[in-house]
Amino acid sequence: MRLGFIGTGRMGLPMVRRLAEAGHEVRVPGRSAEKRAALAQEDVQVVTDVPGVGTGADAVLVCVYTDDQVREICLDGGLLDEMPDGSLLVVHTTGSPSTAETIAARGAPRGIHVIDSPVSGGPHDIAAGHVTLFVGGADEAVARIRPVLRSYGDPVLHVGPTGAGQRVKLINNALFAAQIGLLSEAVRLGRRLGVDEAALLGALPHGSSASRALAGVASRGSVAAFAQATSDFLRKDVDVVRKVAAELDGDLGSLDDALDALADTAGWEDAGR
Repeated sequence: MRLGFIGTGRMGLPMVRRLAEAGHEVRVPGRSAEKRAALAQEDVQVVTDVPGVGTGADAVLVCVYTDDQVREICLDGGLLDEMPDGSLLVVHTTGSPSTAETIAARGAPRGIHVIDSPVSGGPHDIAAGHVTLFVGGADEAVARIRPVLRSYGDPVLHVGPTGAGQRVKLINNALFAAQIGLLSEAVRLGRRLGVDEAALLGALPHGSSASRALAGVASRGSVAAFAQATSDFLRKDVDVVRKVAAELDGDLGSLDDALDALADTAGWEDAGR
C-alpha cells in the first residue's frame, strides 16, 4: 500500500522500518535538514511538510507523543484535506477517545475512515513484530488496514468501533499503573514486617502474585526506580484516563487509591487530579 507515516521517533521509526521491509511504499515528513539527513538512511520517501504525506496515500498512520499533537496534525494542520476520499487514517498515539471520534466525524463526508490503534509494548516489541495493538474502527476499515498493522503488530485486537481502542488502552494503562502503586504498598508492608525490598522483589515473581508490572519492577530492583523510569508515559496516560473518566461523569473507583500510591512513590507533585 501507499502509506504516509507521521512520527518517526522511538516508537514510530521501527514501525516505518517494518512497513518498508513488508514492501509498503512509505512517505514520511522531514521538516528540518537534520531530520531529512537521518531519514535518508531509511527506505522511505521524505517530504518537507506534514500534510504532504497524505497526498495519494491509501492510508496515513500517526504515531506522535501527545493527544494535542494528534489534534494539531489531523484537525488543524490540513492532513485530512490532502488525503484521498475513501482513504484510512490510523492513530497510534494514546489519547482521548473523543479525539479519534472528532477526527472520524471530520473525515466521514469524504469517506475517510479513522482507526484508533494505541500500542502496548516498546520499540523492541515493534522491531520484533509482536507489539500489541488495541484497534477501534468499522469492521471493513479494520479489515483493510489489518495487513498493514500486522507488519509490526501481533496480536492486532479489534475491540470495537472508533474510540474503543483508546478506551481499552487507557484501562490497560490505568491497571498497569495501579499495579505498580499496589507494589509500592506491598514494599511498605514488607518493611513493616522486616522484609528487605530486594529480597521481596526477588521472591514475588515466583509466586501467585506474579505480573508483568512486578517483572518490570523486579528487573529495576525497586518500585521507585521502575516508577521513575516509566514516568514519562505513565504520568501522561494516568492524566488522560482521569480526564476521560471526569468527562464521562465517572471515576476510577479503587484504582484511584493505587494510582495515588504510585504518584507518591514516583514523586509526582500533581497526582493528575
